[in-house]
Amino acid sequence: MALKERIGTVVSDKMDKTVVVAVINRYPHPTYKKIVSRTTRYKAHDPENTCVLGDRVKIRETRPLSAHKRWAIEEILNKTSLAKEVKK
Repeated sequence: MALKERIGTVVSDKMDKTVVVAVINRYPHPTYKKIVSRTTRYKAHDPENTCVLGDRVKIRETRPLSAHKRWAIEEILNKTSLAKEVKK
């Protein structure tokens, strides 16, 4: 059984060992054929608290870790300097 993977952006890192990742899904509208964007937010497990706001990450499906957490950080694709600017 293949596990699902998604690529998204960290939009919240305020929780301990958890980040919220926004994944944008783009698809053509069934009737009008215009490209529509839908954003889905996933709570993902980040055991070392390495992800910061704005990071581009790959998440993978995992067993339920809490009431809302079913994903885990697989790798950080792009680190951002956005968090350094916010903390200054």
